Amino acid sequence: MPVAPQDLSIGIDFGTSNTVVALADSQGRVEALTFYHRGGSLKVYVTALCFWDERHGNGLRTEVEGGPWAIDQFLEGLTAHRFIQSFKTFAASQSFQETRIFRERYRFEDLLSTFLRTLKRHGGERFDLSARNVVIGRPVQFAGSHPDDDLAMNRYRAAFGKLGADHARYVYEPVGAAFFYAQQLNHDATVLVADFGGGTSDFSVMRFSRASGALRAEPLGHAGIGIAGDAFDYRIVDQVVSPRLGKGGSYRSMGKILSIPNHYYANFARWNHLAMMKGSGDLKELRELARAALDPEPLEKFIDIVEYDLGFALYRAVSSAKVALSSHDETEFRFSGEGVDIQAMIRRRDFEQWIAEDVNRIADTVDKALTDAGVEAGEIERVFLTGGTSFVPAIRRLFVERFGEERLTSADQFESIAYGLALIGQTADPARWAVAA
Repeated sequence: MPVAPQDLSIGIDFGTSNTVVALADSQGRVEALTFYHRGGSLKVYVTALCFWDERHGNGLRTEVEGGPWAIDQFLEGLTAHRFIQSFKTFAASQSFQETRIFRERYRFEDLLSTFLRTLKRHGGERFDLSARNVVIGRPVQFAGSHPDDDLAMNRYRAAFGKLGADHARYVYEPVGAAFFYAQQLNHDATVLVADFGGGTSDFSVMRFSRASGALRAEPLGHAGIGIAGDAFDYRIVDQVVSPRLGKGGSYRSMGKILSIPNHYYANFARWNHLAMMKGSGDLKELRELARAALDPEPLEKFIDIVEYDLGFALYRAVSSAKVALSSHDETEFRFSGEGVDIQAMIRRRDFEQWIAEDVNRIADTVDKALTDAGVEAGEIERVFLTGGTSFVPAIRRLFVERFGEERLTSADQFESIAYGLALIGQTADPARWAVAA
């Protein structure tokens, strides 16, 4: 049943890959904001922006789209454009101050507020941040090698404030997921929530109880790490795709045989980084390397992927292979486009070797959350898993070994956090769930 417009609270799960907005009313009814795109309805809004120039009269004006419409604009590629995705990973980075897009400079908060405006345009009048009780999710630990938490939160507040949400409360993302899960609890319980996003994995230990019908919660401990689904995708790219595009090859220079520099292949960490190679000088350098390479064909394929903007299609193939490995012992990776053809069998056991170090670091972070909470694994009654990466068998096995299969539960991989955040907005005291400013 659709939520009525009166007395709504809004929960916003601004994610690295996708963003979900939920609305809840005072009766506890909750639903995700729906976006209608190409004849279909979507409950997730891709965290992406595409800027392009259009001529108006005698001058140029920069236009912008977000979500799936940004991807449409990027793939059509009819005019010069600038595509930006996963910019949440820069929120806590001191080194990221601004980026120039055509004639304008954009700080992180400018990118985020621009993204939110596109979301409002497509989401309609119910996405009114100035007139609602707003609860916004934030990771336990922001992505990056040395994340600056205060900087990230200042940027969040500035961006959401531009849309009238100066009054918004910020809640750890796994706490939002925990609150959603706790609606079905009918007894006191200590719960571990594991939230696997695109850029970060966050863990919270919560103690839930009910008094006079009201749900009470005590946060016991939190921990997070900047490793999640995107990192697992990159392992497939690094092991399967990059070697077929020249990584590990050699070229001749001044009578010497040298290795092709690996830094070009770091651009595969995000598919949209490949498109940016056109304007960075990297593409010109790749052409020069191809002419000097002992085996130029793989580098020529790399060049074609950049020139023909095949990064998005390539990463869809990578993601499909990762998903297939969650239910099969092996899968065939296939990518084809503009004369580039890459095929390879991937075995789950090999994939698990590639991600083993990442999984170990995630396991250490789970242990840190338990230590921070002052509880043993045996004291956790339920483990609530959310996010697509929770279906990766190596991740699932981690939790089974620590807590037992019978204690694991999960919910919708995209919507549970936003639902929980919106429901927190309907509690008598939302502030007590929030992270201190």
